Amino acid sequence: MARIDYIDDPNAPTINSVVPSVTVAIRDEHGRILLIHKIDNNLWALPGGGHDPGESIIDTAIREVKEETGLDIEVTGLVGTYTNPNHRMAYPDGEVRQQFSLCFYGRWTSGKPRQDETEVKAVRWVDPSELDGLNIHPSMRMRVEQALDTSHTEPHLG
Repeated sequence: MARIDYIDDPNAPTINSVVPSVTVAIRDEHGRILLIHKIDNNLWALPGGGHDPGESIIDTAIREVKEETGLDIEVTGLVGTYTNPNHRMAYPDGEVRQQFSLCFYGRWTSGKPRQDETEVKAVRWVDPSELDGLNIHPSMRMRVEQALDTSHTEPHLG
């Protein structure tokens, strides 16, 4: 059984966990954004994952991008914070996690895109014009759109 994402669903299970996590918006020289196709929920997303004890949140962002995509990056800024208690992720082991995520901007410094095969089935540079054709969770789509919005200079808070 895969992870199930709920958003604004009154029948969603009760939250029993909050885990800080990160996503990273990385663009290439052509303006495309790096997305991964996740195995656990079969959706496209920004690379990212859970924060581990003993590391800085910036180290989490760098580690997760490397693990999921093979790319080395540097974090260059904050897209926004995402803490919607109505976005819940239910895992097969009974954990029901409330969304609590920081989304960063990242700059690709080295490496070649590749999937990690345990969490990711594909890694792809996506032109913004192609986003409508991809299956992206509404919460993740909001992060992607906000990361692509060059008219907004302050982090999005929510």
